[in-house]
Amino acid sequence: MPRRGNCCKIHRGAAALSRTVFKKGLKILKATIAVSSNRSELLPSLPFPFKVQSLLTDFKAVEEIPYSQQADGSISILEVPEERPRYQLSGTRAVFKGRFAELSGRASDPRFSFWGNQGFLYRFTLFLLEKGHLIYNLHACALHQAENNRLFIVAGGAGSGKTVFLLSGLEHGLTLFSTETVHFKKEGRRFRWFMGSLVDNIRIGTLRHHFPRFLDSPSLSAENEWHNKIAVDLSRYRCWEESLVDPEVIILFPRIEEGRGDFVLCPVTDPRKRAKALFDNISLKRSETFLLYDQLPVLGLDRPELAQARLASSGQLAGHKNTVFCATVLASPRRCWGDLLERAFEFRTRR
Repeated sequence: MPRRGNCCKIHRGAAALSRTVFKKGLKILKATIAVSSNRSELLPSLPFPFKVQSLLTDFKAVEEIPYSQQADGSISILEVPEERPRYQLSGTRAVFKGRFAELSGRASDPRFSFWGNQGFLYRFTLFLLEKGHLIYNLHACALHQAENNRLFIVAGGAGSGKTVFLLSGLEHGLTLFSTETVHFKKEGRRFRWFMGSLVDNIRIGTLRHHFPRFLDSPSLSAENEWHNKIAVDLSRYRCWEESLVDPEVIILFPRIEEGRGDFVLCPVTDPRKRAKALFDNISLKRSETFLLYDQLPVLGLDRPELAQARLASSGQLAGHKNTVFCATVLASPRRCWGDLLERAFEFRTRR
């Protein structure tokens, strides 16, 4: 039997949580989230600015909507100054308790916060999109070739070369469909693709030395230019369709190396290897444990049944008639596309 003191403490915590009078509703793509707290400063402040830590580098938009307990998921934050940070996830309801006002003011990296682009809301949204809407999310950029209704998806982790492909593709006349997260859903026998983020975090050195046309502020300091990034709004290059149904899809997994002279393209023809590469990419941000505010380890938001459904969708996309080509690419920044755009017409016949 629990001690009386512990029972009182639990009841006091529950009563305090019921007084989370500050509330806000959010919508990201199709996912709706109810956010509440007993401190107004712990709620997200919208609209998000164009900063490196902004969720606008993950998603096209974060909309404020009326608060509803019928949302796809909920996040409750209880500020308890004397308690160490902790959390509990029950289904689609996340409850955080602790001294978060203090921690948010001195976090070493604001990206790993409640509302940062590597933080809890980002990963929770990916979880809700999968669980509630069967929308899967590639860690990738995407570019559209309108004349052929062809979607180039460049997938990979940090440092793989997605941004180089993105900016070079824009210079070649492609239009932007997403900078960082590519969303798709199977609808019957078709795949629907949803527009993703239009803001990208780009190294100052990449802009200054390889793509100066995208550098809006040439006077930026050159100090640590290969370490520091800035958020760049690329919405003026966007594709005008908010979603695409069954475009031809070309999937590239890049590795970009400075100083490399040759362009090496290795087609991935085995559908099992394609499916695994897609599954691994989609699962990464969903499943990894991360550190919130430098102190609270948050486990990956995954479930066996969701992982199984994700694998099935990855296999269906890998083998779909409109997924016409998949390859790894090894190249320099300036030669990342090689002759891909010129010979793209061959892809369907080579599949």
